[in-house]
Amino acid sequence: MSKQTFEGAMKQLEEIVRELEAGDLPLEKALQRFEEGMKLSKYCAQKLDETEKKVTLLLRDHQGSVSEKPFLEEETLSDNDTV
Repeated sequence: MSKQTFEGAMKQLEEIVRELEAGDLPLEKALQRFEEGMKLSKYCAQKLDETEKKVTLLLRDHQGSVSEKPFLEEETLSDNDTV
């Protein structure tokens, strides 16, 4: 799964959820798809965790401390930007 993208994994995971929710799969196939979904879920969680750590590093100030605050889209736009 090393060449997998986060977006690709999410699409696969969504498809697996749809298949499982439909309830039309035989038990063995449902179990196989569930296992695949768990692997994809773990991969996505790891990618999100890595991304959060990278963002935290980028937010560090020159003293090495990190101030965490909620992301507000309005704060990132200047007066000349449009949404």
